[in-house]
Amino acid sequence: MTIAIQAEGLAKSFGDIRALDGIDLEVPSGTVLGLLGPNGSGKTTAVRIFATLLQPTSGRASVAGHDVVSQPSRVRSVIGLTSQTSAVDDHLTGFENLEIIGRLLGLAKADAGARARALLDRVDLASDGDRRARTYSGGMRRRLDLAASLVGRPKVLFLDEPTTGLDPRSRIQLWGTIRELVADGTTVLLTTQYLEEADHLADTITVLDQGRVIARGTSDQLKAQTGGQFLEVRPQDPSRLDEAAATLATLAGGAPVVDREGRLVGVSVDDPALVAAAVRQLDTAGIRIADLALRRPSLDDVFLQLTGHRSQPAPAAGAASGKRRHRRKAA
Repeated sequence: MTIAIQAEGLAKSFGDIRALDGIDLEVPSGTVLGLLGPNGSGKTTAVRIFATLLQPTSGRASVAGHDVVSQPSRVRSVIGLTSQTSAVDDHLTGFENLEIIGRLLGLAKADAGARARALLDRVDLASDGDRRARTYSGGMRRRLDLAASLVGRPKVLFLDEPTTGLDPRSRIQLWGTIRELVADGTTVLLTTQYLEEADHLADTITVLDQGRVIARGTSDQLKAQTGGQFLEVRPQDPSRLDEAAATLATLAGGAPVVDREGRLVGVSVDDPALVAAAVRQLDTAGIRIADLALRRPSLDDVFLQLTGHRSQPAPAAGAASGKRRHRRKAA
């Protein structure tokens, strides 16, 4: 098994702030690693180190066998990067954006043009390639960003929250393109706060919080940590969340987690029959229930149990201020 991306004790500090605190990672060639974590967990810092845009404070990292500190030019020759900030030039057409990247990479004009047309077709922008990028929708721009990262035929692709702010249709379209790339042998490191995204795309998942790895495994392995079923209770009176958690703790198969933003208590249960007992005990305690649900565990439940809060996708550029909460519904 060839390792495409590796980190050993990777750390990065910005003054007194420890953005990465000694993480270890291994990503086999031709697979997708989902790097999950809340804002400030260190995901983007890790990507920027792998892409040679930052140097680590300590530890080491390599991409395709090349050290990111001592061999940065070799690393850059085998990677592609789609960052959170669009690299699209609004004044150029989609075709011109890709063609100029090809020229900068040393391709002859005819070859750069052919590569641009092929990539526009791959990301479903062939019919829009001669439109100026400023006329593109958010989803089209993100697909053009992805195409731009593919001009140099990278062996390793870093996607830093590539679908944040996209509508569901655009997100699914981008997922399809990523799957095709992996099927062709590309290795992908995907950072995301969309747990559904990691569930659909990632072969393995690593969860970061406060610069440290707090969990790793496949989607199914991580979900298994929450038990067979997941019970959610939302009291009518949010001030009684802690009381509801204490009541459920006497019945549950794991420690309840209080989600104050969602105004609910979540807990794994080994026996669905315990739901009726939970309702009776909450009623005895005088805690009236606004909502109750029993379902299969999701990655969001894993995230909540590991970090104490749900995933918090950042608003799209230009969106109204304020946080949006994305919650994955269980199938």
